[in-house]
Amino acid sequence: QCQARLHKAIARHTVLVMAALAVCTVTAAALRERTDSQAPPPTTPDQPPPADPGLIPLTVPEVGRLLADALHHPPPPGHAIDWLTWRRRHQARARWHHQRTRLNREYALLT
Repeated sequence: QCQARLHKAIARHTVLVMAALAVCTVTAAALRERTDSQAPPPTTPDQPPPADPGLIPLTVPEVGRLLADALHHPPPPGHAIDWLTWRRRHQARARWHHQRTRLNREYALLT
């Protein structure tokens, strides 16, 4: 009898989590075009980095974090948005530098 009750609770929790992830996925997909402001990828290995790397699109975990922050407790004004903006800008900058590094490796292998 205990296993049956536990199974029902696990099944209910799994369904709710899957529904929440589906909502986050649909939201992230809908906002992908509006939140992607990355700088164009580098074209040469010695290209200097852009002054503003832009932001990567919102991801599913970030949408979930925004929803959790909005529903659970009142955060300090602008904290979640400022943190997400910083994180997305940092990821865009890291992506740009990784792409430039890959260009440098391919260039070194060809010559």
